[in-house]
Amino acid sequence: MAFSQSSKRSASEPIGNKSVKHLDGVTKALAKKLTEKGYIKAYTVLGQFLVLNKDEKLFKDWLTSSIHASQEQSEQCYNWLKMHCDHCL
Repeated sequence: MAFSQSSKRSASEPIGNKSVKHLDGVTKALAKKLTEKGYIKAYTVLGQFLVLNKDEKLFKDWLTSSIHASQEQSEQCYNWLKMHCDHCL
C-alpha cells in the first residue's frame, strides 16, 4: 500500500491528543461511530490495536464489526497504525 507524504509524516509524529479523525481510513461517519463507542482520541484506537497484539486480522475484524468500516478503510487504518508503531514505539 502506498502512503501519501502527509500520511507518512503524520504516522511518524506522536499521536498526542489528536482526534480519531486523524487516523487514515477514518471518515467523519466512522469517527462518529468510534466516538459513540468511547474511542474519542486516536490513542484509544492505538490502545485497542496494541491490545489486539498488532494482529492485522483481529484489528481489521474489530473495526469492521464494531463500526462497520469497509475492508479498505480498516486496511488503511491498520497500515497507518502499524507504520506509526514502527516509527514511534
